[in-house]
Amino acid sequence: MSKTRIIALFNQSGGVAKTTLTQNFGYHLALKKRRVLLVDMDPQASLTTFMGLEPDELNQTVQQAIVDNKPLPIHPELIHGMALVPADINLAASEMQLSGAIAREYRLKNALATVQDKYDFILIDCPPSLGLLSIISLTAATHILVPVQCQFKSFKGTELLLNTIASVRSHTNPALQFAGFVPTMFDGRTAQESRTVKAVQEQLSDIGTVYPPIPKTIAFADASERRVPLVLFEKNHPAVGVLKKIASSLEKLEP
Repeated sequence: MSKTRIIALFNQSGGVAKTTLTQNFGYHLALKKRRVLLVDMDPQASLTTFMGLEPDELNQTVQQAIVDNKPLPIHPELIHGMALVPADINLAASEMQLSGAIAREYRLKNALATVQDKYDFILIDCPPSLGLLSIISLTAATHILVPVQCQFKSFKGTELLLNTIASVRSHTNPALQFAGFVPTMFDGRTAQESRTVKAVQEQLSDIGTVYPPIPKTIAFADASERRVPLVLFEKNHPAVGVLKKIASSLEKLEP
């Protein structure tokens, strides 16, 4: 039985830092000598871009693996110590292309099965939707990690998210476990955001671990523009310590 932990970073809301966390958690796990594979399942291909590739210049992406059952197109070189399965905008057509496909929910799971023993961690950057690409990602995962922006609207959206996860557990992945919840973009000077973090801790801690909040900072955007994890852009930034702490907790997840 594989000991690979396959973690889907998922929230149907956009702009909650899924891609940023995927890259940064992956990097900190790689620093701990863990073998890490990142999988970009978002047609916006932000993770692919953050990792230094140009999506429109790629010949092979995750789309060919899930639509045409081709081998998983892992980028031939490690990037910051991590392997990457890239995406591009053509992934947006996959839901329509798979509309009548047999066992379509298992396409990514089957593709990963051929390579997962080579990795300790596979992190999947899910799209910001409740569509088929997200279902495919959650079906492939052993764990789900939910970034929750420290805003009341984002927190209220977790009810719909939890319903989706319950449906996946009922139909395609009964073994899916919660890795936990990560409050993001936290500004401690704002009373509403402090209340939101407290509400997340009170209402979601029975479901999964609620990790320390990731502070709101322009440094993440600056690091992404440089196409590097935060610690390589500003090694002493306060958020780096939080990222390290959460990555250490992810290391302890049971497969």
